[in-house]
Amino acid sequence: MALKIRLARQGRKKAPFYAIVVADARAPRDGNFIEKVGTYDPRQPKDSDKRVTLNAERITYWTGVGAQPTERVSFFLGKAGVAPMPEKRTSVQKAQPKAKAQERAKEKAKKAEAAAAAAAAPAPEADAPAAE
Repeated sequence: MALKIRLARQGRKKAPFYAIVVADARAPRDGNFIEKVGTYDPRQPKDSDKRVTLNAERITYWTGVGAQPTERVSFFLGKAGVAPMPEKRTSVQKAQPKAKAQERAKEKAKKAEAAAAAAAAPAPEADAPAAE
């Protein structure tokens, strides 16, 4: 059985509150779970001790048995010092502009480069008389 340490939503509408639970990976998000090992209250201030509470002893037991924390829970565990801090993943593809915007940016860069090269090159002096 594949085990996950994940968030299970509790609380009412527009007032989220999450339980950090150990559950079978196939179970629904708010369905059956094996054990509740902590809580997460996103309405608390970020520096509050009540924002995330963890039972570190039980979490180390479940990770030793093979439970895998989700990305958000592994971040909580890293901040608490229960597990190593995970790397923050960034979605590179979503952050990049689309193809047409990239083409426009390349054209703009070429024009700026050409303008800089033209400004750097010495201009022929039109005021000086031509020597014949």
